[in-house]
Amino acid sequence: MQPVKPEERNRPKSQTISNRIRTSDNYEVLIPITFVLIWSTGFIGAKLGLPYAEPFTFLSYRFALVLLFLLPFWLINRSPAKATPSQILHSVVVGILLHATQLGGVFSAIYLGLPAGIASLCMGINPLLTAILARPLLGENITKAQWIGLVVGLVGLVLVLNKSIFTGISSDGDFSTTAFLFVFAGLLGLLSGTFYQKAYCQQIDFRIASLAQYSGAFVTVIVISALFETGEVVWTGEFVFALVWLAIALSGGAVALLMILIRQGRLAQVASVFYLVPPVTACMGYLFFGETLTFVQIIGFALTAFAVWLAMS
Repeated sequence: MQPVKPEERNRPKSQTISNRIRTSDNYEVLIPITFVLIWSTGFIGAKLGLPYAEPFTFLSYRFALVLLFLLPFWLINRSPAKATPSQILHSVVVGILLHATQLGGVFSAIYLGLPAGIASLCMGINPLLTAILARPLLGENITKAQWIGLVVGLVGLVLVLNKSIFTGISSDGDFSTTAFLFVFAGLLGLLSGTFYQKAYCQQIDFRIASLAQYSGAFVTVIVISALFETGEVVWTGEFVFALVWLAIALSGGAVALLMILIRQGRLAQVASVFYLVPPVTACMGYLFFGETLTFVQIIGFALTAFAVWLAMS
């Protein structure tokens, strides 16, 4: 048993234990793994729910449900939580970028017929773009091993998604240039939202930040839905399941883990985790929808995992 450090003797026991857990290797590994597993279900949920609702209508219900869960949690927890108007405004901006813009872009692209594989590949460019911008914008230094990891990860991503890509390109052309513009907008939302969060929202209480983010995102998508969509929903079991799962597991759990990762690590390292999302999504497609996995895709998965290990080192 290791002796208790003098500076820990006067700390509350729960705080000491919490600090030990927070700095443990298991804790640091568990968060990104859990994040990837949950975040990867996003395309599965979109595939289940979008046939029954337009994208921004779908997101309106999703964010409303998130706020219904967040508000009681915030009220029940009586520990003091303070934030300046500036911090709240910054969190609202993050919500508009990271939630409304990113998800609105991706959902709209898939709704317009863009194959999920192509959408995943477009969003998978995020780690490389983040690394390129992290040094000039945030002063982060990227090692040679991390650069190699980022490039290898992109190669692995292409190998994993090669079948989806070629299937999409050889289809009857049932998706338009508009779909690509939407997914590009989603990529910009993810990229700018994570940078903005890292730069301006590191000190705000997480509960207040979450409420502010989803309030901003909810107002944004409901206005767009009212202006450009019919607002009609076919309330099937698949839609309800997708809605509840995406609201609680994705918007609640996965986004919370993403905020923790951004606060604890360098942005380029955090972004590299996103390389694992499309391969894991491909495996979920194999398990839940019977989609095939080729030997080349499995090699790509291994390359991607190796790349993330390099980038996180």
